[in-house]
Amino acid sequence: MAFKRLDPEDFVVSSNSVTSTVWSNNSPSLNTFFTSSTQKEGTSGPYYLNVYQTASDSDSAAIQFQIAYGNKNGGGGVNFDSAVPNVSATTTIYGQYRTLVLEDENANFIWGTTQTGSANGDNDFYVISPERARYKQTLLPGTLNLSIRSANSVATNTFIELTDNSNMVKLPTYFGTQRAYLIVSGSDGKSYDGGLGYNTLIGSYGLFLPDISTILLSAYALDSNLADSGINLATSQVADTFGDNPTRLYTKISQSIAPNLSATGNVFELNSQETLTSDFVFIRARNSEYNYTENPSFISGSTGEVIFPYFINNPQTFPTTIGLYNDSNDLLAVAKLSRPIQKDFTKEALVRVKLDF
Repeated sequence: MAFKRLDPEDFVVSSNSVTSTVWSNNSPSLNTFFTSSTQKEGTSGPYYLNVYQTASDSDSAAIQFQIAYGNKNGGGGVNFDSAVPNVSATTTIYGQYRTLVLEDENANFIWGTTQTGSANGDNDFYVISPERARYKQTLLPGTLNLSIRSANSVATNTFIELTDNSNMVKLPTYFGTQRAYLIVSGSDGKSYDGGLGYNTLIGSYGLFLPDISTILLSAYALDSNLADSGINLATSQVADTFGDNPTRLYTKISQSIAPNLSATGNVFELNSQETLTSDFVFIRARNSEYNYTENPSFISGSTGEVIFPYFINNPQTFPTTIGLYNDSNDLLAVAKLSRPIQKDFTKEALVRVKLDF
């Protein structure tokens, strides 16, 4: 075994971005949607709705995303306490995301360039959250494509296609350190007509927050009629009443797979992004180094002499392993070569060790 201190120039740090689809089985688009009656009727039912890629009782079923509904005034939810009005599961959802996104319990959501109806537009929203197991770090801007059918009859084939506006802006909006993009009518990060792509009554359709992997959709925008670029979703805001609003949005998303409805044939496309940081360590074995070994087949264990005189002036070794130690001689990492390399006084070796974390 031989040791050599590494120099600062032997270390190089590199970062690479890796992208992949959010959905199970590496599917680029989610086109089948199922829910679980057990979950919906359970204790979590008033808060959110789990959506699967196949029937929930199937062995291959996995949660793909959740849908939740938040209301500032508690509408669409049953009050926790009859003596305390307007405090329900929907106010919990609203407050949770107001704190998470705006970081201020008194702040209001603004969906882009608000127009008429802005006073009502802040009251409630829908939340689409990809299941945490479906992605590693963040969502990838520009990959959101979501088709939602209108509440009109199926025969009309009326729908909206939503995307984020990441390919239309040089810099995103920031809430604290969080990036936020507006959700507009379009695809692949751009509006169809190159304009704002807004709902005419409320501004944008919502916010795309890649760093917390969250999609917020304005209920006011979705509730508006077709002429105002909405889908007539008819969100229930009745106080102290379970409105089952997540199911309303789920139904319109799941119906979007009808033939010839979506321009692309896909309903929900979304990719994740992960930054992998790698340390590259360059191990250099010069011609005069690592030519001798302490292996018992090479030297005598009792005298330390080279067993075969031929190897005194013409030694040969075959390194197979590289160990990285700290100054206290603690072994920190081990790199195995794919095959032994021959080393003697006429050869030099350069091995690049890659450490991912």
